[in-house]
Amino acid sequence: MRLGINGTGLVQKASVQAIVDHARRAQEDGFSSYWLAEHPTGGLDAITVLSLVGQTVPKIELGTAIVPTYPRHPMALAGQALTAHSVLPGRFTLGIGLSHAPMMAQLGIGFEKPIRHLREFLSVLVPLLSEGRVAFEGETIACTAEVFGPPAEPCRVVVAALGPQALKVAGARTSGTTLAWVGPKTIREHIVPRISEAAEIAGREPPRIIATLPVCVTDEEEVVRGLVAQGLSMYAKLPSYRAMFEREGVKGPGDLVLAGNEDRVGSALDELVRAGVTDFAASEFVRNSDEFERTRSFLKSALEAS
Repeated sequence: MRLGINGTGLVQKASVQAIVDHARRAQEDGFSSYWLAEHPTGGLDAITVLSLVGQTVPKIELGTAIVPTYPRHPMALAGQALTAHSVLPGRFTLGIGLSHAPMMAQLGIGFEKPIRHLREFLSVLVPLLSEGRVAFEGETIACTAEVFGPPAEPCRVVVAALGPQALKVAGARTSGTTLAWVGPKTIREHIVPRISEAAEIAGREPPRIIATLPVCVTDEEEVVRGLVAQGLSMYAKLPSYRAMFEREGVKGPGDLVLAGNEDRVGSALDELVRAGVTDFAASEFVRNSDEFERTRSFLKSALEAS
């Protein structure tokens, strides 16, 4: 399992420099990747930020986890992604996702037939990112276009997929999935079998399973879990995540944090490996600099042992 860092905890600061510094530290510490989310109403563009990050962080993979699809036409997103792909050759991965109906409602955007939307979106996006041209007309999305500079190598795409239909689409059409708030039991019994079967039927390589969960190495495990449960309770109210919590047999986000001493967090990481996770992007949920350094030191030791 490859280990990376997820910097989404910095997004609300809206500081490009803070993200650059965080990603640079991730590279210096030997991690393989750095991931950044984009909130639909947050005002910080993840692809632009990662393009800037790449100018001073020249080695590791940089990816979005995720960019919501509904607010953008796939041609517009392809233009952004191809630009990043050209300045980060071989290092940029575009993670996309449907987001959630309440978030789209804030933008006045409907959320009807999300799987149809995902299929049609990928029917435009993937050809543009792999071949540089597309001719497609769906029920809600259409595009006939040829980009100015077709990519020499395809830009990688992964999809945030949780339900059976989304996993089937992701496995058949993309490099894999990127997951948030999904535990090892659900990954092992639900995510991996469905997306792997779809990839095999489509003749694709085994899919990447990229997982992100909060991590905190601490002697106050229950305090940290309580803070996550309280501060991030909104995720338990979103239907797609709630379904994953039910599959896992947990109440909400606080139960999925990798928290505790080094042995306890190490065991949780091992369980993710056994579940089939190919990439783990740690989201460091820490309360102070001492907890940060202890958590980062542990992750570096796990990196060296992997």
